[in-house]
Amino acid sequence: MRIPACPAIVTEVMREAQRDEPSIKVLTRILASDVGMSAMAIKLANSPMFGSGGNVKSIQQAVTRLGISNILSVVIAVALRSTNSGLPAELMDSFWSRAATLALSAGVLARKHVGISPESAYTYALFHDAAVPVLMINFPDYAALYASASDHGAPFVLQEQEHFRCDHAVTGWLLARNWGLPAMIASAIRYHHDPELYILPEKELPSGALALIAVTVIAEYVVAEFAKDAEPVKGRPFEDAMAFLGTSEVDLDEYRDIVAAALS
Repeated sequence: MRIPACPAIVTEVMREAQRDEPSIKVLTRILASDVGMSAMAIKLANSPMFGSGGNVKSIQQAVTRLGISNILSVVIAVALRSTNSGLPAELMDSFWSRAATLALSAGVLARKHVGISPESAYTYALFHDAAVPVLMINFPDYAALYASASDHGAPFVLQEQEHFRCDHAVTGWLLARNWGLPAMIASAIRYHHDPELYILPEKELPSGALALIAVTVIAEYVVAEFAKDAEPVKGRPFEDAMAFLGTSEVDLDEYRDIVAAALS
């Protein structure tokens, strides 16, 4: 199994982000060096995740509004997409478009839950399935298995393990660790299809990581009603997420309005 190496640009942003006083000038220069990063940063800064502030038009304004964690997400997302260059462009465009839609939806719904960081929810939702393209690159038969599966949840993980002796959750965890994503997000990626995730010990799956999984499952459920190619969520994963977050049918009605507004 080959995990893509962390690119130099991601390492550079990590290094700057870890300084006591990160330089906005340096971060702006890094994002401005890539058209994809610039466009994604400005689009995210103008999204409903960041309220109704004035329209952001420059990279410097976007960097100021986004903050360090979201800048990291932008840089990592664009860098990861560049590692998928050997895969069909249409397939990858669709994959990352769905990921971006879900990430935005999870981010805005996290604002309705005390104690769940919208930034962390966005980052987790964006990257929780990021190992899927990695597995496509490693295993020529993986894409066909992925395309033929009607459910990419826990049943699909069993198929992955049977055919390839690995799965996208564990591979995603390795990818997240190698690329320096926060430990809580890496942990959420590792266990997001585990059938027993809601009873795992805190030291194995922190409650904060579990909350990221749950709010993203709710976001997936709501997004499926609006977005083309979104996968419907049902059954135990959805019911467990509803119970964990205390989500009611009335809440779901409100979330539909919030997500519809965010995606419009």
